[in-house]
Amino acid sequence: MKYDVVIIGGGIVGLASAYSILKSNPEFKLAVIEKEDVLAAHQTGHNSGVIHSGIYYKPGSLKAQNCIQGYQQLLAFCDENKIPYDLCGKLIVATEPWELPLLENIYKRGIENGLTKIKYVEQDEIANYEPHMRGLRAVHVPYTGIIDYTEVCIKLGEWVSKWGGHIFTNHKAEDIVEHENTVEVHTAQRVFETKLLVNCAGLYCDKVAQMAGEKMDTRIIPFRGEYYMLKPEKRYLVKNLIYPVPDPNFPFLGVHFTRMIDGGVEAGPNAVFAFKREGYHKSDVDFAELMESLTWPGFQKVATKYWKTGIGEFYRSFSKTAFTNALRKFIPEVQEDDLIPAEAGVRAQACDKEGGLLDDFKIIEKPKAIHILNAPSPAATSSLSIGTTIAQMVVKHF
Repeated sequence: MKYDVVIIGGGIVGLASAYSILKSNPEFKLAVIEKEDVLAAHQTGHNSGVIHSGIYYKPGSLKAQNCIQGYQQLLAFCDENKIPYDLCGKLIVATEPWELPLLENIYKRGIENGLTKIKYVEQDEIANYEPHMRGLRAVHVPYTGIIDYTEVCIKLGEWVSKWGGHIFTNHKAEDIVEHENTVEVHTAQRVFETKLLVNCAGLYCDKVAQMAGEKMDTRIIPFRGEYYMLKPEKRYLVKNLIYPVPDPNFPFLGVHFTRMIDGGVEAGPNAVFAFKREGYHKSDVDFAELMESLTWPGFQKVATKYWKTGIGEFYRSFSKTAFTNALRKFIPEVQEDDLIPAEAGVRAQACDKEGGLLDDFKIIEKPKAIHILNAPSPAATSSLSIGTTIAQMVVKHF
């Protein structure tokens, strides 16, 4: 089966890339191959459904650029395709005095990124936004919204098919063979021959890159994010989204409250090292993948640097009391029996050999391949902007 472009990965970044390529180049013969029997089965389908504003990200970084551009593209796409979303806004709240300078840094970064409508909310004003929340000071971000990203993926897939692209589910890339002018992607069912490969494999993007002959200086380390839901009768405790002031040295935001597009309220996540790349449950273990993570020099350095934080995350994983206490920093009324266990997600976090947890997106371009090797949050918000970038790269190869 011969194609101009084959994309590995049917999550939101892969589908947005396919959509953007075909929208600007309808003559291309394109295929998306996905190992699961549905689209958006992993990171995309397991996230909180937040439309991010771009407030956290370093000005000029790929995250900042793509989040802010992707935000506008996402809203336009949803408006055109009648996909519901709600720009409900969020509060980033400082609950301890030492967090106040960090909150100020976030505010300044938001202004630098063009978010001119953000504003400080003083202690006596917080109840106007979240009546049940406590805090010393907050930043209100009116741009933040909520959405169902699986629904976005389904619509992207419909457009890809409508424009002549082919989507193959239940097709796992098992081998990649490079020839002089083409690349072959082997699955159990068939061989795809393509002029250009686009790797959007998420949790397995480094594995796909290795199959394609790349010598990797990063490895994906999986971190499971575990969630609870507020019981329906306690949803009134949270009006919209409540976020902590994040640790600038750690690429996870900490536990928070998220109202979801279906009306539910999610609480979490923690960030627990997962023993399997698709390890959504505590009992999920893949010994080969576990050993790959444990023997990676970069992960060993991360574990040495963040062992106290890691122990705290594992403790919250196994102690509902500890998890509840973390949430009560913001909503003191929350009780253990208000929380119902919810579905977990797994974040594909790229880690370099020196122990750096990559904070920015990472995309590398080769003569016959484009590899997206780090695309954590806000990749879903940024997906159409990333897709536009990939489409521009693809055109240069033809």
